Amino acid sequence: MSNIGSERPVGGPPSVAPRKMVRPIAIVVIVAVVILGGIFGWQVFMGRMMGKFMAAAASAPQTVSTYVARTLSWQSEARAVGNVRALHGADLAAQIAGVVDAIDFKSGERVRAGATLMRLRLNDDPAKLAQLQAQAKLAALTLARDRKQFAVQAVSQATLDADAANLGVARAAVAAQQALIAEKIVRAPFSGRLGIRLVDPGQYLAAGAPVVTLQATDPILVDFYLPQQTLAAIREGQQVTAAVDTYHGALFEGRIVAINSKVDAASRNVLVRASFQNHDGRLVPGMYANVTIHEGAPRSYVTVPETAITYNPYGATVFVVTKAGVDAKGKAKLIANQRFVKLGPTRGNQVAVLDGLAAGEIVVSAGQIKLHNGSPVAVDNSVVPSDSATPTPPNE
Repeated sequence: MSNIGSERPVGGPPSVAPRKMVRPIAIVVIVAVVILGGIFGWQVFMGRMMGKFMAAAASAPQTVSTYVARTLSWQSEARAVGNVRALHGADLAAQIAGVVDAIDFKSGERVRAGATLMRLRLNDDPAKLAQLQAQAKLAALTLARDRKQFAVQAVSQATLDADAANLGVARAAVAAQQALIAEKIVRAPFSGRLGIRLVDPGQYLAAGAPVVTLQATDPILVDFYLPQQTLAAIREGQQVTAAVDTYHGALFEGRIVAINSKVDAASRNVLVRASFQNHDGRLVPGMYANVTIHEGAPRSYVTVPETAITYNPYGATVFVVTKAGVDAKGKAKLIANQRFVKLGPTRGNQVAVLDGLAAGEIVVSAGQIKLHNGSPVAVDNSVVPSDSATPTPPNE
């Protein structure tokens, strides 16, 4: 069968199918262009708004606290932690064993040197002493009688020598018995203040058992160690101050009374002793004290709080606040500029500035982490960091 009738005639009109595909493609392209344009426009809009916000934020003043650099007098000093000890101190005890017969003191009272504090029971010791004294008296009479007889050649020199020796032995026995009795009496070896009584009447004590402590606390001593480098700057009679945490804010003044004759080979420190008046008895042996030794003549330094210093690998810096005209309301505009400084010694919360800052200049003491060169600032000094030379914890 012939299919000639189904073929398109040569030179006939084109098919309509490709024309129908053009419109959807064009619509898709237009929609894509609109979407992409919207996204791009939104990004441009957001970029402009962010730029405006950042510009506004950059021009907004940053709130900081400030400090006026000032010149202060600095006293070079060395610091150490020392132990308070008594001028004289001892734990008193009986030299021999025995039973407590009498106690002649009260805990905490002050006594003078030689005062009787406690007696042990003597038992038959007085009777033995009387016996020995009688023997010594008889030996003395015998020696005296033989001397008279020796004068008339009635006795020999040997007899006289034996009598003298017997008298010496008798007197030594008396002295030994008196010493034994004295050992049963505990006396104060020096004037001072007694501690807590550790014995009771009728109690048996072994030899050397403690009875009570006695401390002479006026004046009182403080021992402390200093590095060997300070030996050139300290001397006997030099003024020192001490503080103990028991009495907040109180300073005790004293003087160096002794410097050890050698430096400890292990620590390279030297032991120093200072003496303090202690009429009121506030310093007690066994306390620890923070000791400050003043060295040389005072010096003047430009001083700022330690919080004003920013440390970085290139050196220490501060932000200096200066005026930069006035605003529309007639109020002075303030800006902060970073400046490198050379630092000196520190004490407490204070830092000495050797170079880069003059007295009277205003520095940022808190809030400088938000700043860069030329940052506008607003000052709020309602809360400021401490600049104390002797800071203490807030709860004290």
